[in-house]
Amino acid sequence: MSGGCCHNDHKFDGTTPEFRRALWAVIAINGFMFALEMAAGALAGSQALQADALDFLGDTLTYGISLAVLGMSVKVRSTAALFKGGSLALMGLWVFGSTAYQVLVLGVPNAPIMGGIGLMALAANMLSVLILMRYKDGDANVRSVWLCSRNDAIGNVAVMLAAGGVYITGTAWPDLIVAGIMAGLFLWSAIQILSQALHEYRGMEA
Repeated sequence: MSGGCCHNDHKFDGTTPEFRRALWAVIAINGFMFALEMAAGALAGSQALQADALDFLGDTLTYGISLAVLGMSVKVRSTAALFKGGSLALMGLWVFGSTAYQVLVLGVPNAPIMGGIGLMALAANMLSVLILMRYKDGDANVRSVWLCSRNDAIGNVAVMLAAGGVYITGTAWPDLIVAGIMAGLFLWSAIQILSQALHEYRGMEA
């Protein structure tokens, strides 16, 4: 991720056939993994898996919105990015809340299921990251796609670590800690997306 992409005058807006094909590919990957990981998270009793499944859902919606507004005005694209940033923030808050609830329940998740599904999800996310790597710099709409893909890859590594921690300690705390960290990552990414989108939106009004 380029630290200066928010200040470029000419940002990639995603209006190429190659980027559209890349979006369709990652939409299919993320939609499938959301359904698989949410079911596995419920079966394993893992908050980290369910948090990661929500990240897949967020990515699927983000990619769909990004695809829908390609080629539209900067105002429309930045407004879409504002919506996506707000949705990501709400997702982070939901994960924080559900993790707090799980702390009160103190159920121990199934580590083998967490590890197996986490490995599959990591492979899917790495494929998405490779597909989107060349498009990581761009306007708020394009950049939000990259940030969500990056979150997925980081999240899946974290789920694998959580599975190992649960297996070693025999407690739910590693799973809950990872879910909390992922919620924080959602919120931080939301702040980045919202900040760039507001910058671009205000630039249109200047």
